[in-house]
Amino acid sequence: MNYYSELRAVHGGRARYIAKNRSEIIDFSASINPFPPKIDLSVPVDALYRYPDDEYLVLKQIIARHHQCSPENVTLGNGSVEVIRTLCHTVLGCGKKYYVPPHTFAEYEVSARLAGAEPSEEDEADVIFICNPDNPSGVLLSRDDLFQKINDLRKEGRIVCIDEAFIDLSDPKQSIIGEHSPGIFVLRSLTKSFAIPGIRFGYGIGDPALIASMEVMRPPWTINALAESVVLSAFSHYHELEYSRQRILVEKNRLISVVQNHGWVCFPGSANYLLIDTKTDARIITDLFLKHGILVRDCTSFELPTSIRIAVRTPEENDRLIRALESFHSCMH
Repeated sequence: MNYYSELRAVHGGRARYIAKNRSEIIDFSASINPFPPKIDLSVPVDALYRYPDDEYLVLKQIIARHHQCSPENVTLGNGSVEVIRTLCHTVLGCGKKYYVPPHTFAEYEVSARLAGAEPSEEDEADVIFICNPDNPSGVLLSRDDLFQKINDLRKEGRIVCIDEAFIDLSDPKQSIIGEHSPGIFVLRSLTKSFAIPGIRFGYGIGDPALIASMEVMRPPWTINALAESVVLSAFSHYHELEYSRQRILVEKNRLISVVQNHGWVCFPGSANYLLIDTKTDARIITDLFLKHGILVRDCTSFELPTSIRIAVRTPEENDRLIRALESFHSCMH
């Protein structure tokens, strides 16, 4: 097998690939907001007939204003994975080392290895990745605990990358953005918060010197006109995510209760998804759900072979998952 093909990560959100007709499948594998704000998904027609501003000054100003930082602290990407790739190709390479905790998002490892770096122990790494809240467990380090961990890891030239892709839908929401330090890089995504996975957009916030280097490495015109227009609309609706968090928490608690009543173990997470130990081969459980038209995330690729991850969705969709769970649990007992 080709070396690079071995590095291809496994992801959720594959309903389009799996379903002959997408309406047949309810996708619980992709953890996106089931109660998103209504945003403008259109684009001014004249924007389609000219190149985007490759520096994305307006977009960076909006993001900087939202996070109370400078536009020079902001870099952009065609999804957060592209930002991870750009970071790794900017600061890692042959002879450099990285640390990725076990059982977490695979793209950190993939991107670091593609940049030529080698894995190491945490105290030897040039770049350390922390997903907060974690994917797939949903565990959230408090702001104080995260600051303490970062302080313990401080070292000249070291970068700690904090991935906050799910922070907007977490309860509590405790972002570390605002702690301006040369050693901290914070990664964000709008995909989950605004339920727009088809609009690929992510961004990072860090020290201006690091950001300037990443902007050189970033491909030109990486954000297309439609994505730019939608993102500008999304930031004007950010305050509405509080409603989303409240609704998600209600449904999440309902799912936890049902899952635990069936003897499965829910990890104590703060995100808009549940990591569940089924105590059975996750592939078997995934297939059982799929027979009911429900796609869940098999966590075998996280080296958790008996666990699945399910997103919190609308009450009606969660009802369908609960019925499926009850159906095949009654057959198994």
